Amino acid sequence: MTASTTPGVFKQTVSARGQMTAMRYKELGLWHYITWDQYYADAQNISAALIDMGLEKGATAAIIGDNCPEWVKIDMGVQCAGGVSVGIYTTNAWQEVEYVVSNSDAVFLFAENEEQLDKWLNFRDAVPALKKVIVWDTKGLREFSDPMVISLDALIEHGSTLSKTAVDRRMEALGPADLCVLIYTSGTTGPPKGAMLTHGNVTWMAEAIVEQNPMGKQDEVLSFLPLCHIFERLFSVFTHIRHAYVVNFVEKPDTVTDNMIEVSPTVGYAVPRIWEKYYSAIQIRMSEATRIKQLAYNAALKIGQKRAGMKMHFQKEPAWVEALFGLVHLVVFRKLKERLGFDRIRVAYSGAAPISAQVLYFYQSIGINLIEGYGQTEGTGVTCTSQEGRAKFGTVGTPVPGTEVKIAEDGEILIKSPGVFAGYYKNPQATAETLSDGWLYSGDVGELDADGYLKITDRKKDIIITAGGKNISPQYIENMLKASIYINDAVLIGDRRKYLAALIMIDEDNVVKYAQDHKIQFSTYGDLAAHPEINKLIGSEIDRVNQGLARVENVRKFRILPKKLYEEDGEVTPTMKVKRKYVNRAFADIIEEMYQ
Repeated sequence: MTASTTPGVFKQTVSARGQMTAMRYKELGLWHYITWDQYYADAQNISAALIDMGLEKGATAAIIGDNCPEWVKIDMGVQCAGGVSVGIYTTNAWQEVEYVVSNSDAVFLFAENEEQLDKWLNFRDAVPALKKVIVWDTKGLREFSDPMVISLDALIEHGSTLSKTAVDRRMEALGPADLCVLIYTSGTTGPPKGAMLTHGNVTWMAEAIVEQNPMGKQDEVLSFLPLCHIFERLFSVFTHIRHAYVVNFVEKPDTVTDNMIEVSPTVGYAVPRIWEKYYSAIQIRMSEATRIKQLAYNAALKIGQKRAGMKMHFQKEPAWVEALFGLVHLVVFRKLKERLGFDRIRVAYSGAAPISAQVLYFYQSIGINLIEGYGQTEGTGVTCTSQEGRAKFGTVGTPVPGTEVKIAEDGEILIKSPGVFAGYYKNPQATAETLSDGWLYSGDVGELDADGYLKITDRKKDIIITAGGKNISPQYIENMLKASIYINDAVLIGDRRKYLAALIMIDEDNVVKYAQDHKIQFSTYGDLAAHPEINKLIGSEIDRVNQGLARVENVRKFRILPKKLYEEDGEVTPTMKVKRKYVNRAFADIIEEMYQ
């Protein structure tokens, strides 16, 4: 039987897989392998050292750094010691790091390098409960000396000299109701909240997530999304230690596309922004291709679209459609996928935010089984997903086995499952607002169709009610706008207004290329955003979207934001979700000008 705690599951997999490869990472141009035995030994040494240095059962330890083997070894080391691990976004400013370390009552802080250590130095006196700060990449710290700071190598070396009896006792003392991790929400509507996920939550989800789309030791994934987010944590830690596939870590955050080609994973996953970037790159690449290649691609895409349209509406495609698709896949799409590193992908997921239906449809058309998943941190990441070959157009799939979904009278999606979290850490008020009688109140609005597929219409708090009393779902319209290769993001305006307007964030790379191709002169981003020809381009994209909308849903006016949005300015979250309230407040003058 599968264990009901992450250390128990980890130990079972190591016993079965031992010398097989668990992880790969790239350093100095070469890929290196780590076996399950090596992974477990380092985690055990970290556990032993932490216990010896005063980590009590249920105490918290924070981790800040980019994806790498050290991150997950620390994560499992903390959990095997009976502790609770807390991930922090590497992009967070020191004030945000202080908030998470303080709010989570962390007694240890693991930092990747000098940059992250410097953040702690800004608030060290404000967190007296911290016992030690452990750094795993000590380059640049050769001359640094502080009794509070040690290296991860020194910690592991210390643990290797200790008996593992205390670790064994901690692992055996853990139960499914014990706290496993704190996952801090991205803070789109206020300060981040620490979602308490138990061992029972995550071990159940590790099983449930593969029920509809199995994963096993033959699979490989590429780890590049933030590990402190539930999306990446599921694939790089919780599901990994249960199903023993290989996790490949990107060399650096900016080498994702190169590493994707090198690894060519069998299971892909990313946030919508990544899939939209790839989609945009393909459109640009094909626009620059020779006339013959363009004709071949367009002909192949029409066949792919016909096949995808039938599959995503559960219609049986005729043999001739399958035969034609097999031919165009061999001649056109196979080479395209190889150049992207998508040639081995069996199933791919888009999650953490809504994705445009047009983008999903495109990937299905070229033979990449991209499906949209739905869930939230508070439900351990996944509520619904589609089964391979059973993706339904316009929906996020069916509830994963063991999950119950119902729609409240006001349209809010309610969820009940063994993955529903234990509440928010030290925040009983927010917990009471989100949990009631075992039901998780998602804050999303949606509907279930006759086949049990869930359709998300919007966030409950984001619904726009126009001056005419019409209810508008901004998310749907914003996703249609973001399907344009020239629009990176959009915020719909119109609550208590006579008509809808939009703030547009342009896709800088594609708009710059358009400007160069059309000899449009500019010197700064602001110049580009304000140029009449660029506004004309965006206007034509909005007109195209309006043609598919009801008149009341038409975007009548728009403005291109004069600056890019940055996380450090508080305008977007670490997962690149626009903070709607902040943007409305920051650009209030531009908004009012559209309604004068």
